[in-house]
Amino acid sequence: MMSITKILNTISSNFRFLIFLPVFITTTAFGQNNQTLLLNIGDPAPSLHVREWLKGEPVEKFEKGKVYLVEFWATWCGPCRAAIPRLSKLARKYKNKVVVIGIDAYEKKTTSIEEIKKFVDSMGHRMNYRVAFEDSNFMETGWLDASWEKYIPTAFVINTDGRVAFIGHPPLLHEVLRHILNNKWNINEASAERNSNKHLEKLDDSLDIDLSKYSGNNKNPYGEPDSILFLIDGAVSKEPQLKYAPSIAYYTFYALLATEPHKAYEYGRKVLETSTYGPPANNSIISVIEWYLDKMTLPHEIYELGADAYQGKINVFSYPELLEQYDLFKYYNKMALWYWRAGDKSKALYAQKKATKALKKMK
Repeated sequence: MMSITKILNTISSNFRFLIFLPVFITTTAFGQNNQTLLLNIGDPAPSLHVREWLKGEPVEKFEKGKVYLVEFWATWCGPCRAAIPRLSKLARKYKNKVVVIGIDAYEKKTTSIEEIKKFVDSMGHRMNYRVAFEDSNFMETGWLDASWEKYIPTAFVINTDGRVAFIGHPPLLHEVLRHILNNKWNINEASAERNSNKHLEKLDDSLDIDLSKYSGNNKNPYGEPDSILFLIDGAVSKEPQLKYAPSIAYYTFYALLATEPHKAYEYGRKVLETSTYGPPANNSIISVIEWYLDKMTLPHEIYELGADAYQGKINVFSYPELLEQYDLFKYYNKMALWYWRAGDKSKALYAQKKATKALKKMK
C-alpha cells in the first residue's frame, strides 16, 4: 500500500501544483480547527442529487464493484475548463473501469441551464464523460462544504466499496486512479494525511487573522515586528510544521525584513524550498517585497530572492495554458528588473528575453 506522499513522489519532480480559483471562502475562527470533517477520505460517499443530466447516461446511485470519479466544475472557471480534456483522456483510458462524472456547481446565478447546456454541447468529444447540473445546493453542501473544499475544480474518487478514496485536484488523478485500480492505495493513510493538511491549513488561516492586527500601513510601514515574531514563535512551538506555511511565511518574512534583512533572506530561501499543505509560499515572499519597495532600501540578495519566487510562481501552474501571455510578460519583466537590481545581469537578460517573447505573443 502507498500513502499520498509516496505516490506524489513517484510523479516527476517537475510536477506543477494546480492554481485554483476561489469560490466562497469562509472566515475561519481559531476554534473551528477542532471541528470534525463531515466528509473525509474513508467515509461512505454521499448520494448524487442532480437537477438534470446534460450529457451521457444518468447515474442514479453508486454501485458496489464500480469506481467513480466525481469532479466539480463551473463554466466560468478557467482551471475547470483546462481540466476537461484531461478528464476525457482518463474516461477513455479507464472506459470499462471508472465512471467519470462532471457536476456543474458554484455556477453564477446569471448563468442559465440553457447556457450550461450550450457550453457542454460546444465541447463535443473534448468533454467525453457524463455531465450533470446539481440540484439546488445539495452537492455543494454535502460534498464540497462537508469536506472543507473551497475551490474548484475538486475531484472525489469513490472506490468499489462505495467509500471516498480520494479528495483532491485533477492533476493528481492519473497517479491516484492507477494506484486505486491496482489495489495499492492505502485509504487510511490517505485520510490521515489529508486530516493533517487540513488541520495545518485551518491553523494558518486563523493565525493570519491575529497577525494582521500588527501589520503596518502607509504611516507605519513596518507595523509591530516584535509582536508578530512573538506570536509566531508561540504558534510554531506548538505546531512546528507551520513554520513555512503561507500566512506564517508572509508575516515572518515581513517582520524579519524590517529588522534583520539577512535573516529574512535565509528564512525566505527555506520558504521557497518548503511545501506545507500546498506548494511553497512564493506569493508570500513576493507580496512582502512589493510592500517594502518604496518604503526601504532592500539588499541585493532580497531582490534575487524575489526574482526566484516569481520563477517558483510560474512553476506551480499545473495548466500552463492558463498563464496568459500578459501574466507571463509581467512575471518575467519583474524578474528581469529584480535580477538586475540583485546584480545578476545574465539572469536579468534571460528573464527579459522571456518577457519579450511573451509580449510578442500578445494580441
